[in-house]
Amino acid sequence: MAGMDQKPSVQIWKNARLASFREADQGLGIVERGAVAARNGRIVFAGPQAELPAEAEAGAIITDCEGRWITPGLIDCHTHLVHAGTRANEFEMRLAGATYEEVARAGGGIVSSVKSLRAASEDELVAQTLPRLDALINEGVTTVEIKSGYGLDLENEAKSLRAARRLGAERAVTIRTTFLGAHALPPEAKGDKASYIAKVISEMLPAIAAENLADAVDGFCEGIAFSPGEIAQVFEAAKAHGLPVKLHADQLSNLHGAALAASFGALSVDHLEYTDEAGAAAMARAGSVAVMLPGAYYFIREKQKPPLEAFRKHGVKLAVATDSNPGTSPLTSVLLAMNMAATLFEMTVEECLAGTTREAARALGLLSETGTLEAGKWADLAIWDIESPAELVYRMGFNPLHARIWRGQS
Repeated sequence: MAGMDQKPSVQIWKNARLASFREADQGLGIVERGAVAARNGRIVFAGPQAELPAEAEAGAIITDCEGRWITPGLIDCHTHLVHAGTRANEFEMRLAGATYEEVARAGGGIVSSVKSLRAASEDELVAQTLPRLDALINEGVTTVEIKSGYGLDLENEAKSLRAARRLGAERAVTIRTTFLGAHALPPEAKGDKASYIAKVISEMLPAIAAENLADAVDGFCEGIAFSPGEIAQVFEAAKAHGLPVKLHADQLSNLHGAALAASFGALSVDHLEYTDEAGAAAMARAGSVAVMLPGAYYFIREKQKPPLEAFRKHGVKLAVATDSNPGTSPLTSVLLAMNMAATLFEMTVEECLAGTTREAARALGLLSETGTLEAGKWADLAIWDIESPAELVYRMGFNPLHARIWRGQS
């Protein structure tokens, strides 16, 4: 990775308070006087400092955390981070009273983002995205999911996914890419959804899979986007290419997208404001994570909240993400996303923090690699100047990050 110095293979962080988020522990998995040790970028010990083997310190680089808190590095498991330009003008139009249709007629909406992305080079996309990625990294984020969906043809979908992959070479961060060809209709489709979906399946997906540009496949199942039947076709194709799926579902209406995604064993189902109890039960059976996106709920002034009680009742795992995108959630702060999830959706501190660590890792299929402080996982850590973990959810516009560690290196 660019800018990373070689360091001794063994590092130890001592005199810390840990929130491990191990599933075997209660709550946050708190260790009041703890230590973390890593060898070659992976955790070999995380627990009470008194239990750290004495021989582990021989030749190690030791950092005294001076009582600070260590959590797993934060994970933003749903973003559209790669895009060109902004849609601030549309925001201004809406504030002045323009309707969605009026904005669209003026050339706004997703068509605007498609036009901007198609006009940008891959290098320009990387350059424009890096500041947004840096904002996340500066809050202790160590893993970011990035979707395509603003290209809507093979050339430009592939371009945006290549740009996303390049970000992982530019910064010390784990990038997971998601192909979102079934996001919206491009202007040239002239309303023909069937033909466009056929192109996604027969042209875009095979080429993207062959080039290993995507780690998963997503879709937008909504009245203004694609029907359950059309999404099912895309998911069948994804399955044939060995790619896991996830879905934007039930955001504006209940088309039973949650149940559809669950039937394909989706890693996650996201938004979910209109999901019914049957959908929640289906997700629980499938092990699909419910990803809460309070930034979009806030920004477009939604009224319908996700059915948190139904998710809790059925034991659905809950994640929280920024949904960073230019049109409906121009948010690049996981810390603020947690506060919004707590204040707007009434999620608990534990749910918010687990939702941006352990459950966000689960939503990306990465729980065996990151998301908790456990031996064998990557040493992805965030070290905080806080008195209690609740501060990470409680504060707004305040970043108490002391240090960020990615795969054992700061």
